Amino acid sequence: MDDEDLIRWSLREALEAAGLRAVCAGTGKEAIECFERGVDAVLLDYRLPDADGLALLRRMRDIDPDVPVTLLTAFSSVERAVDAMRLGAFDFIAKPFDIDHVVALTAKALETTSLRREVKAMRAREASSLDAIIGDSAPIAELKRVLAKFARSSASTILITGESGTGKDLAARAVHAASPRADAPFQNITCSALPDNLLESELFGHERGAFTGAHALKRGLLELADHGTVFLDEIGEMTPPLQAKLLRFLEERTFRRVGGTTELHPDVRVVAATHRDLAEMVHEGSFREDLFYRLSVLHVHIPPLRERTGDVTLLARSFVGHFARDLGAAVTAISPDAMRELVAYAWPGNVRELRNAIERAVLLAEHDTLEPEDFAHLGAMASSPVAGHGTAPFALPPEGLSLVGLEEDLVRQALERTHGNRTRAARLLGMNRDQIRYRIEKFGLHEVGKPLDADA
Repeated sequence: MDDEDLIRWSLREALEAAGLRAVCAGTGKEAIECFERGVDAVLLDYRLPDADGLALLRRMRDIDPDVPVTLLTAFSSVERAVDAMRLGAFDFIAKPFDIDHVVALTAKALETTSLRREVKAMRAREASSLDAIIGDSAPIAELKRVLAKFARSSASTILITGESGTGKDLAARAVHAASPRADAPFQNITCSALPDNLLESELFGHERGAFTGAHALKRGLLELADHGTVFLDEIGEMTPPLQAKLLRFLEERTFRRVGGTTELHPDVRVVAATHRDLAEMVHEGSFREDLFYRLSVLHVHIPPLRERTGDVTLLARSFVGHFARDLGAAVTAISPDAMRELVAYAWPGNVRELRNAIERAVLLAEHDTLEPEDFAHLGAMASSPVAGHGTAPFALPPEGLSLVGLEEDLVRQALERTHGNRTRAARLLGMNRDQIRYRIEKFGLHEVGKPLDADA
């Protein structure tokens, strides 16, 4: 972008001879029009017929600050150079200039553009992938920060721990999607889902004839995920022999297919996850100590939902929107009372349990807003021996008791404790609304808790 035709022609010829595509502009107006159509680098004259170079530089920086702009001028001075650099110029060249130097500098500017855009794209991928982890609590903010650092690192192994249902697989996918490996494959397998021989074949592959039924060569996940990520879920279930083979690969970055002799060298990142205490397993002798230390160089723990109850509201609303669209339901919201119930619940199954509860509620809902009764099954689950502590709430007295009388007394107590709110009373007893209505009718307890009984 220069006001002298000969200089523009000379620069264009030199740049195109170097394999670069050049467009020219003789005025500030033309320069901005070219810039808005999209360019990767700019050579800008300090003085154009209708514009000042510094003003154009400001305008270009406002439009796209990632495009490097080099100023050319016949009026060289320290002050002008300082002004240009302060406004974000890539460089400042005084006329007359060496054209080879200008071409070399432009090539360098193009490399800068490419790098800036690559970093920007990576940051965008990172943000979008980590946004899949829903929550704004302090533990989740810290989790996202750590996962972002892990994703950008060159680490070949990452360990993710957390209770079942916390979203370890989601974290693994987020790390992959936010990393420079995002365009390569993401392969995953659950180590507890297959017997030893099949798991080994899935991971490392096998040669034809390696064992009975091996009728053709099979490439394993480590090979298929070259330049990408392999996610090993429930790594704590892997048997010691396979642990040894995995350790060899992690240490030497090479392996052989089952029945093979050729060494393969895939470039993969291994993300392992478990709900088990690997350190305790090492102490017990069921997990290799050397593999544990190799995996846990970069270790992140996902907190259970009960430790970040502030995220329940965001998660619940997100799941309602998702399942309403997926199931074609008319549900649009969760009532304040229902949301308080969800926040107060312990969620032993973590995010997975919340997701399943919302899916069930949306599927069965008869109104556009979910109410506490739509989650009455959670109370029954929480009070069952399997979901609770596995013990009876009290022991049968030696002299026996009247089961009918006990049932009536418990229903009465629940209604009194909840001021007659049948939904909450049902939850205290592990029932649904129909079950407690039947007992209210059976025992004539309609007036218990009134006049505060809003559900009667």
